[in-house]
Amino acid sequence: MAKGKLYLLPTTLGSEGYKHVIPEEVSEFAKETRFFAVEDIKTARRYLRKMDRSFPIDDSTFFILNKKTDPAELYKMLKPLSNGDNVAIISEAGCPGIADPGAELVALAHEKGHFVSPLTGPSSILLALMGSGFNGQSFSFHGYLPKVRKERIKSLKDFEGDARRNGTTHLFMDTPFRNMNVLEDLLNDLMDDTKICIACDLTLPTERIQTMTVKDWRDNAFDLHKRPTIFAIGR
Repeated sequence: MAKGKLYLLPTTLGSEGYKHVIPEEVSEFAKETRFFAVEDIKTARRYLRKMDRSFPIDDSTFFILNKKTDPAELYKMLKPLSNGDNVAIISEAGCPGIADPGAELVALAHEKGHFVSPLTGPSSILLALMGSGFNGQSFSFHGYLPKVRKERIKSLKDFEGDARRNGTTHLFMDTPFRNMNVLEDLLNDLMDDTKICIACDLTLPTERIQTMTVKDWRDNAFDLHKRPTIFAIGR
């Protein structure tokens, strides 16, 4: 019997529609899959029903895959592959496996010799980099910033220094309710001529991507509270 495959199935970044960011072939594949490793079952079910109102939710199996998942549970998620069934990972937003617990399941799949295939969809990190105007050949994504302000400022200054010396682009994010704290630190603690890109609500009707110096941002900052945002420091 042929083994199934582990697919990384992208979802939207929060928009109600999906056709503008999810290729038709990907949505068709999702409709045929019955085993899913998901960060949140309710969100995943809503997404599948969005693509197909008659999607057989009750005939499908959903494994919870988040930062609290016991590593031993990962083996159960891969079991359908041995029976010839495909398994798809669905994150809360965007592409699985990037700043996401799905990476652990992918690593185990490789270890066990299973076929892994990432499918095309929106990545807030790449979209922000594309729209920033910064160096796209040398860049680093740092994920979430430290919660402690002193440590957060140190990280931001390190990014700034490397960007100014080497031209490296540094991308990072924080939980949406801390966005304004991050913005405040950027504008209060970095040099006036340091360039910052703010990519907010990507792919949504309220999307805004803007690159300016710290000095200009002080006069043109806008409300980022509870809005999904990627920040970038570059040259």
